[in-house]
Amino acid sequence: MSILIVTGIEGARNCATVVSAQLGMDVDVAEGRKQALAALRRKEFSAVVVDETLAECDPAAAETIWESAGLAIPLQINFALSGAARLIREIRAALHRREREQALARQAAAVAIETELKSTVAGLLLHSQLALNGNDLTGPVADKLRMVADLAGNLRRQLNMQVEARRENAA
Repeated sequence: MSILIVTGIEGARNCATVVSAQLGMDVDVAEGRKQALAALRRKEFSAVVVDETLAECDPAAAETIWESAGLAIPLQINFALSGAARLIREIRAALHRREREQALARQAAAVAIETELKSTVAGLLLHSQLALNGNDLTGPVADKLRMVADLAGNLRRQLNMQVEARRENAA
């Protein structure tokens, strides 16, 4: 994971060294729009920090940087007023927010998939059992329907066991 700092302020490289040491991440410094866009083309960044002064002086450049940042967290900080400690806190907070959002998104996706699977399994189980209850089924067709019903029942039990295990872990 890397961070890109976009600022023309003196001492930016020293600040980047402190941020890198504190966060344990590579930190690149770009002095302007062209260098920032070149860095964004070279590699992915976890966060892109743009100096507020640069963003106010050239909003089009800042917008171009944000558009090129991909999935990086965009941060705008006034380097003239903020020290390295505040910059580190802001970056750390943004990265933790991103991790929480990703965890919540994964949980929501898991619940959606689980719900869809349960619905499909319930449908398979119901229809196979209804077909088996008909009087006109014999031989291989009935055997295959019993197999489908057994498989659907097993899958339903496994899904329920996983749900219960997840609930116990959450408690």
